Amino acid sequence: MHYEIDLGAEKLLAAEKGTEKIAIEVKSFLRQSLPNEFHSVFGQYLIYLEALMQIDVDRTLFLAIPLFAYEKMKEYLFLVHLLEKFQIKLIVFEEVNQTIVVWIK
Repeated sequence: MHYEIDLGAEKLLAAEKGTEKIAIEVKSFLRQSLPNEFHSVFGQYLIYLEALMQIDVDRTLFLAIPLFAYEKMKEYLFLVHLLEKFQIKLIVFEEVNQTIVVWIK
């Protein structure tokens, strides 16, 4: 089963990867300030995570971000710390050829 909800320019996708049920929140990071964009994305991720736990506890939520944002994020140690502290699961993708570069569980 696969469904998707359009959230403006971004999407929340639900799918199955093998036997694992996943949900993927795709973010584009188009704002000029990465920390400000992360603030918004982080809040949305936590809200979606809580909502998902209410309706589908077997599904794991991933945050999908472009490679350029992932690389830039490394310049802001507090952002990396938040990702680790809250155990945010990431999918890092290359925008041009639309391939997944890294899965971080």
